[in-house]
Formats: sequence, C-alpha cells, structure tokens
Amino acid sequence: MYQPPLHREDRLEVKQDLIESHPFGMLISVGPEGPIANTIPFILQRSMGPYGTLQVHMARANTQWQSLDGQKALVVFQGPQNYISPSYYQTKRETGKVVPTWNYAMVQARGIAKVHTETDWLRKQIEALTSWHENGRTTPWAVSDAPASFIESQLKGIVGVEIEIESLDGKWKVSQNRPEADRKGVVEGLATENPEMSALVRKYANIG
Repeated sequence: MYQPPLHREDRLEVKQDLIESHPFGMLISVGPEGPIANTIPFILQRSMGPYGTLQVHMARANTQWQSLDGQKALVVFQGPQNYISPSYYQTKRETGKVVPTWNYAMVQARGIAKVHTETDWLRKQIEALTSWHENGRTTPWAVSDAPASFIESQLKGIVGVEIEIESLDGKWKVSQNRPEADRKGVVEGLATENPEMSALVRKYANIG
C-alpha cells in the first residue's frame, strides 16, 4: 500500500480499533486461476500473536478456501471514506488553486492462512462473532437459541480460516496536508454528510 509518511498510522491499537469497528474485510489470495477476493465479516483476537489474529468462516461452496491453506493472504479493512470537494477549502476562495480529493482510513493485514474444518473451532468462531455483534442489543441472540440439530447442519456448510497477522499497515488520509483553515472547512462540510470522517479530520488536525 502506498503510504506517504504524513498518512501512515503506526499505532497498533488504532489499527485494531478500525478492524473491530469495520470488520467486513476483503480477503484476497491467489488461486490456480489467479487472484481471488471475497468480502466476509471477521473477528479479531487481539492477544493472539504480536498484531492479533483474524478468524472468519465462509461457505464451503466458496472455492477460495480450497487453495488457501498455508498460503499468503491479504485482508483489507475499509474505514470511513468520503469525496472531498474543493468547495470546503478556504484556499479555494483565496486562490482557486485546489482540486478534489478523497479522504479515507484503511488497514491492510497480511499473514499465512490456516483452514479449519473442525466442528469445535467453527462453533467457537461463530459464537465469538455473534456475541461481538449482538453485545449491547436489548435482546441479544445467541447461537444456543437455535436448535442444536439445526446448528450442526449449518456447521457442515461452512469452513473456517485463521490468519495470524504478520504485518499490519494503516493509512489515514484525512486532510493532514491541508492548511488549518481548509481542514476546518472539511470538518464543517462533512459534519452532517459524514460525521465519522468529519470527526477523524478534526482529531488528526488537532482542531478543538
């Protein structure tokens, strides 16, 4: 990933936070016929390995897993992103020397994939994934709410993948290269359109 120093995010906890808040990652690998990519909801085990470990399951009918075991894999997690209009910038009103751009936050995780077909591993993965996303709901659903025989039949239709992260790159392109007045304009311009990106620009620009 192209990472100018100004946009590089090196803090592990910040990158892990993005994975957990935007867990629908794109799993990319290379099969016999070339690159393969699927978007799947991951769960991050922060304490497993120096950068954490990603766990996921996919349909057994999805052929990506068949060439994945023991191979290098890339998982891309896309955080908030938005088109940035020159109209947000004070510089536009002063000189007109501005062009549009795109702001975004992204994490790319790399590691060796391990395929799991064991029922116990699959059950733990879906229980952890469900618990994470159901947490905080008024009436959270649990895997145990469904009939045991039904869950067993569902487990037969999936395959698990585990990737201990060997490298974790983060890029936060959030108007750091713009003058303070321009960054304030972006914060104000996105306040309603994209509050999450507006907040990121405010945070990285140290705007009070």
